[in-house]
Amino acid sequence: MFAGAPERSRCLNQRKAQQLVIEAPRSKPRMVRERGFGAQGLLLLVTALSFLSRFYRLAEPGHVCWDETHFGKMGSYYINQTFFFDVHPPLGKMLIGLAGYLTGYDGTFPFKKPGDKYDHHHYYGMRALCATLGSFLVPFAYLIVLELSGSLTAALLAAVLLIFDTGCITISQYILLDPILMFFILGAVLSMLKFNAVKDRPFSLTWWKWLMLTGVNLAGALGVKFVGIFVILLVGINTACDLWQLLGAVHVSLVEFGKHLLARVLCLIFLPLVFYTALFGIHFLILNKSGPGDGFFSSAFQSRLIGNNLHNASMPEHIAYGSVITIKNVRTAGGYLHSHWHLYPEGVGARQQQVTAYLHKDNNNLWIVRKPEHTSDTDDIAQHVRHGDVFKLEHKETSRNMHSHHHEAPLTKKHYQVTGYGINGTGDSNDFWRIEVVGGQNGDLIKVLRSKIRLIHVATGCVLYSSGKTLPKWGWEQVEVTCSPYLKETPNSLWNIEDHVNAKLPNISLEVLKPSFPEILLESHVVMIRGNSGLKPKDNELTSKPWHWPINYQGLRFSGTNETEYRVYLLGNPVIWWLNLTSLILYLILSSITAICLQRGYRPGQRVQERADVVQNGARQVLLGWLLHYLPFYLMGRILYYHHYFPAMLFSSMLTAITWHVLLQSFDLLLSQDAARRVYKVGMMFLVLVCVYSFYLFHPLSYGMIGPLAQDPHSPMAGLKWLESWEF
Repeated sequence: MFAGAPERSRCLNQRKAQQLVIEAPRSKPRMVRERGFGAQGLLLLVTALSFLSRFYRLAEPGHVCWDETHFGKMGSYYINQTFFFDVHPPLGKMLIGLAGYLTGYDGTFPFKKPGDKYDHHHYYGMRALCATLGSFLVPFAYLIVLELSGSLTAALLAAVLLIFDTGCITISQYILLDPILMFFILGAVLSMLKFNAVKDRPFSLTWWKWLMLTGVNLAGALGVKFVGIFVILLVGINTACDLWQLLGAVHVSLVEFGKHLLARVLCLIFLPLVFYTALFGIHFLILNKSGPGDGFFSSAFQSRLIGNNLHNASMPEHIAYGSVITIKNVRTAGGYLHSHWHLYPEGVGARQQQVTAYLHKDNNNLWIVRKPEHTSDTDDIAQHVRHGDVFKLEHKETSRNMHSHHHEAPLTKKHYQVTGYGINGTGDSNDFWRIEVVGGQNGDLIKVLRSKIRLIHVATGCVLYSSGKTLPKWGWEQVEVTCSPYLKETPNSLWNIEDHVNAKLPNISLEVLKPSFPEILLESHVVMIRGNSGLKPKDNELTSKPWHWPINYQGLRFSGTNETEYRVYLLGNPVIWWLNLTSLILYLILSSITAICLQRGYRPGQRVQERADVVQNGARQVLLGWLLHYLPFYLMGRILYYHHYFPAMLFSSMLTAITWHVLLQSFDLLLSQDAARRVYKVGMMFLVLVCVYSFYLFHPLSYGMIGPLAQDPHSPMAGLKWLESWEF
């Protein structure tokens, strides 16, 4: 009769264990419970040191450094309400502009190039914003490690690694997006861990607070740079595991589980989406004046901008034969279809008139829509051009028809050449083009601004194409236009009608053709993503590869190159970065040994079990954060820079602190308790002193150097150029 009792007992114990996982608050180690005041005191200390290190000599140098030329200028655009284009979402630049506005900057400094002196302009407030948010990275890291390890010493070590890292200091002291991005990344991780710590009080005010703050920080990270998606993945994986545990808890009803699921959807999906979308609403509301970003966007988008020639303009809605039009390529920074009197040079296809794409408004962008037969459009009633019609395009200034043939294009050799041919509109059968509206049907009208069209060459079957390649000086460095035999629909082969004049047709206000907010939101993301993938390095600028970053192979020159200039060089403290790399290897060994021992049935005591939990759970989350913020760069096709590693470096430093805390604690398995405690204290103190002393050696990299270069024995960096690839 008792045959099933052991089995029932085992099932009951498993259920109780599951309940404990879900219900029990994560117990904090005794050190944290007993030294709450000490934890707060240390938090204040590391925060103060962080602010001191970031604000020291913040105003120096008093000139533009590195990417301040971009992000300072973009802050100016917000102050002046001038529309611009950038490959990143707007939150970081909006905050920079707001900081400048609140501290007296009037938006008039041009930010032309690095080295330009600020003089009387108020730039300090914008640097102070970045330094403030960069300073908060230290207390955030301290609190994250404290949550994951329960150790004040480990938390202090994590703070020390970031306080005394020359790279973290440098990147926080200038008008850049990186400190703003990292603020939201660590803010999201800290909020997530605080939320996990109150799982035993579901739906309480504190529970909702941390869940909502997690969502807001996720939106903030993505709102600064698209790489903010990596921390979204980190929180998403944590949330999925959390929900999976809840689903396996038999005491949680399906209705209760549904409430948990809905709460997370609301706070971690819906709330961030609303916040993120609102950022773009504010962005478009502020930047309502025409500016340097107009040309990156469609004609319909440009019609929203005050000062643009399409704003409040009126023209016929649909094109007809006899219409004078301009045709714009829809790709990012696509130019206008253009021609001029100049011919292609000898040896470049047929020696006929050049047809190019030109990025600026010009009378040579004007084309007349003609019927295929050479007749004048003298009918009193205009005849509309429709999807599928065959027509000719006559260049208004030169009276030559747009023409193609089997001669190869100047730069894109597998494409055909496009030329201007004929006299006064008279040409041959190679002048005929068929117009197609994307998604259209036979008989559909061609709408200005809104219709995306393709022009198919009738004789060869190729499609009119803007390659994006810049022609040599004989082509006035304009953009190559070809006829592509590859008919795949791409932005390079899509065009739209922008300007339209036809006296036989009634004009309408372009106000009715303005795109809606969802349309401009979608377009702005398409343009940003394309722009991001097409980034090219600036002149004399060194790019880097992901494998360079953890080994601190090469830094970035922020300011100055010679002995007479104020030099700032972005390079992580090499001792700290190489310690992080070593600690990563140590953690993998430590984690593997722990996993094997537990798998083989080893039953540790309470203290060792607590350490195993820290290694297998707490540190593993930090490792996942490092992997998510580092490995994806190996898959990216765009150019990469050293500073892209800094979010991953934050996780690497926190992993170092936890690894050495557990490793040094584990000496009590080999030594007596007193001896093990001494080893722990001496080991931690040694790590702290090494960080401080190495910072003393390398601090001129962050705070600036004038005088001899590193190879000179009188240089402050003499003997410290440990790698030839370092350029200080």
